[in-house]
Amino acid sequence: MFTHYIFHFLSILALFSAIMMLASKKPIHSVLFLTLTFFAIAGHYVLLNAQFLAVVHVIVYAGAIMVLFLFTVMLLNLNKDERSPKPMWVKIIAFIAGGMLMLTLIGIFRGYDIQSAQDPMTTQIGLVKNLGKILYHDYLIPFELSSVLFLTAMVGAVLLGKKEQI
Repeated sequence: MFTHYIFHFLSILALFSAIMMLASKKPIHSVLFLTLTFFAIAGHYVLLNAQFLAVVHVIVYAGAIMVLFLFTVMLLNLNKDERSPKPMWVKIIAFIAGGMLMLTLIGIFRGYDIQSAQDPMTTQIGLVKNLGKILYHDYLIPFELSSVLFLTAMVGAVLLGKKEQI
């Protein structure tokens, strides 16, 4: 029963911070609200008993990508005076596209049947131990091939970034 309260709190926090991210006037505040949204979503992963996914979500999104966004926003020096107002036809097309997206989502969720899912606390699929077993037993060859591919891409990026010819 306590997890229901945590779920509702995290959901309200994620929705509030996502709306505030869109509504805030300063880009730095938008980035900070987006970070708060990422942490609330990571809390949902913990409630679903997917601790590994929650930790990776925090490290990748709230850590690396949000730092990149923050530095980009700080380097761009976005001012209101430099932005030109959008023409009316762009606003109308954006409104029509948003309405079409809303109709598509309504159509999708109308046909969606909500089934009572089993308790996430009884499943063990999201634990690191089980993920490691699957990754290193069933998918060992694709995992190793992707690591060789990443190593090759990293060596290629270093070679391309060097100033002098080899």
